[in-house]
Amino acid sequence: MSSYTTDSFFNGRIRIKQRRDGYRFSIDAVLLAHLADARAGDRVIDLGTGCGVISLLLAYRRPDITLFAVEIQEELVQLANGNVEANFLQSHITVLDADLKTINPVKTAGLVDLVVCNPPFRRAGSGRVNPDYQRAVARHELKADLKDVVGCAQRMLKAGGRFVTIYAAERTADVICQMRCEGIEPKRLHGIHSTLYSHAKLVVIEGKKGGNPGLTLAAPLIIYNEDGSYTDAVQQMFAP
Repeated sequence: MSSYTTDSFFNGRIRIKQRRDGYRFSIDAVLLAHLADARAGDRVIDLGTGCGVISLLLAYRRPDITLFAVEIQEELVQLANGNVEANFLQSHITVLDADLKTINPVKTAGLVDLVVCNPPFRRAGSGRVNPDYQRAVARHELKADLKDVVGCAQRMLKAGGRFVTIYAAERTADVICQMRCEGIEPKRLHGIHSTLYSHAKLVVIEGKKGGNPGLTLAAPLIIYNEDGSYTDAVQQMFAP
């Protein structure tokens, strides 16, 4: 049995290889790629790209944008590069083997319009750390914490640029406080609910560098119907 699996999106138009037993992306990545709402001509940086899933989904939806996908773990850098090449997106996506704490506009030939990140939700030292290192880094703040992520967004964004992240709902206050500390004003918040009657477990927050105060609470996004199938709203995110 192969140690890798391949997942397809958009009726097979995008195919993404990932480790069978290591860190594997989840619906979080699909939600963030959709709700980030990349715009024509945007220069985008994807912090902690992993196998490249968010960048690949964004590039498919918006072939007129330029993406920089940052990853610190060497195996995942190689996997992301392989996925970019396999989907013939080398002209759109550049994978950067780097620590997000060291990324600066020199490495991307200038500031960007949009920063996206699906960061680890759990503080270092909280809860059980997964014995698989890739999974541990993805879930716990071992390589970078919230301050590092938002600080990188502030450093990389042009004035008026947007930062969009998906995060644990229970830490919403932490995200908002950190964004404001870095001069990124929270502008839009989506509650992400597993089912219609469940509490939100995740939020997607969009902020604007140098923006004026004023936060819009978007309509909640429900992932699953009662029978366990994806809702129409989520199914549309997979549609070609």
